[in-house]
Amino acid sequence: MHVTIKEAQQAIEAACAKADEISTQMCIAVVDSGGNLKAFYRMDDAWVGSIDIAQKKAKTALFFGMPTGQIGKLSQPGGPLYGIEHSNDGLITFPGGIPIVDKDGVMSGAIGVSGSTVENDHTVAEAGARAIGETGLPEHPWRT
Repeated sequence: MHVTIKEAQQAIEAACAKADEISTQMCIAVVDSGGNLKAFYRMDDAWVGSIDIAQKKAKTALFFGMPTGQIGKLSQPGGPLYGIEHSNDGLITFPGGIPIVDKDGVMSGAIGVSGSTVENDHTVAEAGARAIGETGLPEHPWRT
């Protein structure tokens, strides 16, 4: 099952509300389970450079089924995923991308957020993801 447009809009609304709450401007991207852009929102005054980063964070989280910050820890020099950010036409391996898991335990998409500190990016992405699903993947096979 893919994230629907209604769900993508709900995720963006929840992410925007969290960004407003912490007084920051964000770019927010939601991708479906195939990694295709489903919805995007650039808040007023959000950095133009964050447009691409938000979309790549969402794709990175989806492609590897884990938060981008977790991938970042694995991709440090000497780590098992060192250099991974150069694959797939460029990945983002710092916090702000989170998988979205539906009620059946299937990864239905992902959200990526950029525009502030990586801690704020993660907080806003998590608010968006949790508005429409879970963020942890189940033990059983989930890959699309």
